[in-house]
Amino acid sequence: MNRRFVEWVVISDVHLGTLGCHAEELGDYLDSIEPGGLILNGDIIDIWQFRKRYFPPSHWRVLSRILEWMQMGVPVYYLTGNHDELLRKLSGLRLSNLHLQNKLVLELDGKQAWFFHGDIFDVTVQHSKWIARLGGWGYDALIGINRVVNLGLVRMGRERISISKRVKDGVKQAVKFIRDFEQIAADLAIENGFDYVVCGHIHQPQIRRVYSENGSVVYLNSGDWVENLTALEYHEGMWRLYDHLSEWVAKEVTKENTILQGNPAVDFH
Repeated sequence: MNRRFVEWVVISDVHLGTLGCHAEELGDYLDSIEPGGLILNGDIIDIWQFRKRYFPPSHWRVLSRILEWMQMGVPVYYLTGNHDELLRKLSGLRLSNLHLQNKLVLELDGKQAWFFHGDIFDVTVQHSKWIARLGGWGYDALIGINRVVNLGLVRMGRERISISKRVKDGVKQAVKFIRDFEQIAADLAIENGFDYVVCGHIHQPQIRRVYSENGSVVYLNSGDWVENLTALEYHEGMWRLYDHLSEWVAKEVTKENTILQGNPAVDFH
């Protein structure tokens, strides 16, 4: 198989060990690329909802591919999220090419990129973890129902749907939370002089420039492998948002603009 070389790949919110995880599709994506470096931006293994009796071969396949890359010398940064927060006790640990951290700063072609999961902005997760866990179980159940519905739709020759995504898009409070999350992350990155801020957590893939009275920054979110099946790729000075469901790179960011497939460039200045 011919694999695409990508300088840096960022994935988050895989939730291995849960019914909602699309590990089969993620395994196919990982098999199609050859990364120079890999950033796992939180919630890769879902320790909150981990079940010993549920960790199928497709989930092991994802871990095996990552371990194989490590053995080949590929640096892998595992940044902790809220669903794998138990690993935060081990922050700073390095085992060969595996770096376990809570956040990461990288210089990419002369620009500073700041990576972290983003659950620090979620008041529910920080102060009412039992509510967050309860919501996580409900979300997992909804995803399970969604998969059954999609099996029926595929058999009827119809397109898949995301029930949870439609619910979130239709609830004004959820939309406001997402925009607030993006703005807070961007404001902090601007204050600290970063050029890029890269998050996960909210399962909302995104590349856009965010402005404040103090300047601007490119905000990126790698999405997830439960609903959207997306990843971020950085190669030759550009950020791209990979969409596995559509099997093409959805967006790319250069020093001047964002390019949307099928649409004219949007000027960042």
